[in-house]
Amino acid sequence: MENSPRHHEWDDVKTDSGRTVRCFVAFPEVKGPATTLVVIHENRGLDDWARSFADQVAEAGYLAIAPDLLSGTAPGGGGTAEYGSTDAARQGIYKLPTEQVREDLAAVFAFAKRQSAGNGKVAVAGFCWGGGQSFAHAGASPHVAAACVFYGTAPGDDATYEAIRAPVYGFYGGDDHRITGAVPAVAKKMEQLDKPYSPVIYEGAGHAFMRRGETEPAGSANHQAREQAWAKLKQLLKSLDGDQQP
Repeated sequence: MENSPRHHEWDDVKTDSGRTVRCFVAFPEVKGPATTLVVIHENRGLDDWARSFADQVAEAGYLAIAPDLLSGTAPGGGGTAEYGSTDAARQGIYKLPTEQVREDLAAVFAFAKRQSAGNGKVAVAGFCWGGGQSFAHAGASPHVAAACVFYGTAPGDDATYEAIRAPVYGFYGGDDHRITGAVPAVAKKMEQLDKPYSPVIYEGAGHAFMRRGETEPAGSANHQAREQAWAKLKQLLKSLDGDQQP
């Protein structure tokens, strides 16, 4: 990250209730406006890996916006960094009110939509806890063109399913049964409601393969899953430029 040639900045996004959500923004080096990807962090909060992934998105040619959904909740009113440890941040994540997360993301999606560096097309990708939020909020904003769920849980109520308006793309590890075991039922539910859902299961990969696959040996299941999923995500973002389904 420190050696990245791309421009990064922090922006404050105000919600309807007056909360401030800090967002890390990574800008691509392209000739014109770019499709925007909102990156929703894991249950660790907006850590170095989440920001590094946003930078990789920018390197691929897309505007990346990564909100810190722990903004204002740490001791002293800080965000992820002020929790001091991964365990403390994780505890903070699971204390977040559902309505607050919904409002925060709605504000971030609206912020993403109006960026001058963006072309008005906004997708969202979430990981682990963030993957569940990506799925749950695929219908929370009219600004979202596609929702990418990386090993996140599906909605737990019919109303959330029924509100989904954007196509949902699932990325799952074959050895992550806690999450992947529910995919057949989720696919059936989405089909019954005529909601676009395209899940891919990467055999042998575990939970958090996008993070783990960056450092595990080439040829390992997590590394292969990471490479294949990254290629698919870039294909999806490219398809949004032409309003075509991947």
